[in-house]
Amino acid sequence: MTTFDDREKSFEKKFALDQDLKFRAESRRNKMLAEWAGAKLGITGAALEDYIKAVRKADLAEKGDDDVLRKVKQDFADRGVAIDDAEIRAKLGEFLAKAVTDIEASK
Repeated sequence: MTTFDDREKSFEKKFALDQDLKFRAESRRNKMLAEWAGAKLGITGAALEDYIKAVRKADLAEKGDDDVLRKVKQDFADRGVAIDDAEIRAKLGEFLAKAVTDIEASK
């Protein structure tokens, strides 16, 4: 195997690890967001677990974070809770940073 082949395999491995980290971090972020939103909406117990699953599932609808943002914003609107996009986006960023930190600490 040549040095070029070794470098190529190394880059492929790093890309796969980065994608795995991204997926796991976003999944944890979505769980934390759902728990935060659920607390504001008064959702507890088994209903909260179902809500967490629904938020995680919403993230699969399209690329990016807009699908999660729309779902949580709509849930707040349906319950009459006034909250703006900026606060939800701030929580997305905060929870993503915490999720990455948690994952890296558990290695």
